[in-house]
Amino acid sequence: MIEKEFNYILDAYHPENFRKEGHALVDLLADYLKNLEKRQEDIKVLPHFAPDEAFSQWESELENPGTKSLTDLFSKVLNEGIHLHHPGYMGHQINPPAPSAALGGLLNAFMNNGMAVFEMGVPGTSMERAVINVVARTFGFSDHANGLLCNGGTLANLTALLTARACISAFPVWNSGNMSKMALMVSEEAHYCVERAARIMGWGSEGIIKIPVDDQYKMKTNLLPQYLEDAKSKGIEVIAVVGSACSTATGSFDNLTEIGAFCKANNIWFHVDGAHGAANAFSEDWKFLVEGIETADSVAMDFHKMLLAPSLVTALVLNDGRNQFKTFAQHAHYLWENDASFEWHNVAKRSFECTKSMLSLPVYTLLYQYGTSLFSAYINRVNNLCQYIFGQLKANNNWEVPVPPSCNIICFRFLPSKSTRLIDINHLNKYIREQIILGGNFYIVQTVLSENVFLRLSITNALTTEADLDALLDAAMGYANKYIAI
Repeated sequence: MIEKEFNYILDAYHPENFRKEGHALVDLLADYLKNLEKRQEDIKVLPHFAPDEAFSQWESELENPGTKSLTDLFSKVLNEGIHLHHPGYMGHQINPPAPSAALGGLLNAFMNNGMAVFEMGVPGTSMERAVINVVARTFGFSDHANGLLCNGGTLANLTALLTARACISAFPVWNSGNMSKMALMVSEEAHYCVERAARIMGWGSEGIIKIPVDDQYKMKTNLLPQYLEDAKSKGIEVIAVVGSACSTATGSFDNLTEIGAFCKANNIWFHVDGAHGAANAFSEDWKFLVEGIETADSVAMDFHKMLLAPSLVTALVLNDGRNQFKTFAQHAHYLWENDASFEWHNVAKRSFECTKSMLSLPVYTLLYQYGTSLFSAYINRVNNLCQYIFGQLKANNNWEVPVPPSCNIICFRFLPSKSTRLIDINHLNKYIREQIILGGNFYIVQTVLSENVFLRLSITNALTTEADLDALLDAAMGYANKYIAI
C-alpha cells in the first residue's frame, strides 16, 4: 500500500509526463491564438452556461480520475471560459495577457517561492524592486521612492490608506487603536474598494466623505476646502484624499494637480487610485491624463488592466518609500532579526501579505523583452481605438455619448428618433447588450449614469481592429431596430 501511494507521488513529479503535458498545453494555446487571429467564428466570446449547469458538469468531471489526459481538461477550461484574447472582448477592465508574461506566471507557480523574507525569494524580491523603480521613475517620483507588488488594487488601496493613517494621524493607531474619528475624502464616482477600505479600518460611514462630481464625472476639487472644514467642525480628522485615475464607470480622471496642491497645503496624504488609468504615464501621447501624479504620496496601479500582465499584479508605489515601514510594525523574530530596521529585502515587514508569490516575474519578463516600449504601444493602440469608435458614434444621431472618452473606456446608449420616444430606453439598451452577448461575436457590459442605462466598452485587446468596432455598432443598431419594430 505504501509503495502504491508513493507511485502516485512519483507520477505527479515525473519529468517526462510534465514535458509531454506542457508541450501539449503550449501547442493548444498557440493554436487558440492562431484561430482567434483568423477570426474563427465558432469561438464565442462568452460561451453560455447557467450556473447550476456549469457546476453540475464540472463536478461530474471529478468522477473516474486519471481516465482522461490533462489536455482534455485544459481544452475544456479554455473552451468554456470567457475569451479575453478574442478581438470582440470589450467588457470588464482586464487585459488579455501577453503570452510571454503568462509563461512567466507558469514559472512563478512552479517555483512557488514564498517571498516573505529575502532568502525565500531572492530573484522575485530583487525583480520586484526593479519593477517598482521603473514605475516610480515613470511617475516622476523622488529618489526615495519605493513600494511593493500585491494581489490586486483593493489590497493596494487599503495598504496605502493604512500607510497614510500611520504617517498623518496625530495618534499612534497601530498600537493604541482608533482614538479619534478619522476619514478620507474621495470622489462620489470612485471605486467601491476605497469605501470598503475605510470601513475595514473602522471609520464607519462618517469616514467616507464623498465629494460631488461635475458633468464629466470628475471630482469638484473646488469643494475640498469646504468639506474639510465641515469635517473639522464635526471633530473628524481627514487623513487622506483619494484621486481617481480613472473612475470605473466612465473612465474620467480627477484633476490630480489640484488635489495634490490641496493636500500639500493641508498636510493630508494624497493617494491616487490609478488601478486602471495610471498606466497612461507610460505613453508620451497620453501621460497628460495623469498630470500631477508626481505630487502623490502613493499610487496604486494594476499591471493586469492595461499593462499586459496576468492577474493579479498591482504596484503600490510611495513617493517616499521610507514611510512604508511605518505601516506594519510587529515582532516576528522567526522571519527577521531587527524589527526597527528598514529592510527593503524582507517584503513582509512592509506588506499586508506574508507569503506572496513572485508577482514581479510576468512584468519583469515584458520589461526584459521590450523595456517600456510595449506598454506605450499598447496604451496608444487601445486609447486610439476608443477615439475611433467615439467618432463613429458622434456621426450617428441615434447614439448618445455622455462623456467623451479619456482613455479606452466609453459609455453610450441608443436613442430612438423622436417619433418613437415612448419606448423604454433603458430596457432597449439592456436588450441590445443581451443580444450582442448571445450573438457571440462581442462581449460588452453596461452601467447606470443618472438612472440611465448605458452600454460600456473597455477596449483592452490591442488586436481589435476598427473593422471589429464597426461590426459591433452595426450589430447594435440592428438589434435596436429589431426592438423598435416589435
